[in-house]
Amino acid sequence: GEAMPLFGNVFSPKKTPPRKSASLSSLHTLDRMSREVELGLDHGTPVMNIGGQSLKFDNGQWVSESIGDGGSQKEVQRLRRRNQQLEEENNLLRLKIDILLDMLSETTAESHLMEKELEELKIHNRKRK
Repeated sequence: GEAMPLFGNVFSPKKTPPRKSASLSSLHTLDRMSREVELGLDHGTPVMNIGGQSLKFDNGQWVSESIGDGGSQKEVQRLRRRNQQLEEENNLLRLKIDILLDMLSETTAESHLMEKELEELKIHNRKRK
């Protein structure tokens, strides 16, 4: 008889019923909320822990969550004090630099004066001879 096709019609594609959920192409048109619901993207705010500090990603920046507990409150105070110290040290160094620059320009001015006087003395001496 006639050779039968090996798999018969088993693999002939059936018409797929239209999907109820959003297809990928229309995904970008969905607003963010329904997209999160659709794809289960609503996993909350990213959070990470660094040295006992809990940081939360909020509005594009990492914000410390654990200001409330005593531990990190102490840390914050310590950092504020350190910051204060560094600012004072910085101001002191600026002042020292200003003073040094003043002294330098004074010394430079004096040395210019001396050079001028020396020149005049030389000229004066030549005239005497």
